[in-house]
Amino acid sequence: MSHTRRISVHVPLPLLAEHGEEFASRLPGQVVLICQSGNRARQANERLEAVGADPDSVTVLDGGIAAFESAGGEVIRGKGVWAMDRQVRMAAGSLVLAGVTASKVFSPKFAYLAGAIGAGLTYSAASNSCAMAAGLAKMPWNRSADEPGLGAVLDSLPARP
Repeated sequence: MSHTRRISVHVPLPLLAEHGEEFASRLPGQVVLICQSGNRARQANERLEAVGADPDSVTVLDGGIAAFESAGGEVIRGKGVWAMDRQVRMAAGSLVLAGVTASKVFSPKFAYLAGAIGAGLTYSAASNSCAMAAGLAKMPWNRSADEPGLGAVLDSLPARP
């Protein structure tokens, strides 16, 4: 009985975007792209197809890890940071609370802080983008010290069959 060797390789989306051709040329047969919600995996798939990867060899896990887990799949998580949406809710809520409190204690002008956060959240929902999430993503706790570089990722890929 033969067993297929399966590996998991973490490839940051910006690294794939910059070096898509190299990854496409090194894909080891059948590949499943996975991220938390499926959005970044779809972006990775689009990038790989744009640089010539065989569309039949690349699959996106629909709904990502969240859907897999909801369907009863086992996900083993290491110690991690809060999900980005939770970080945004905490930051936005804290700024609104601080603005309202400061408007009562110090100056009514602090209410503008709460209004600005509300306007930003409204724009975020309408545009499906989030400046606060983009800013929080650059914070040190969201930057993995051991995020792999190009050489480490390419070296971790098996030789093509």
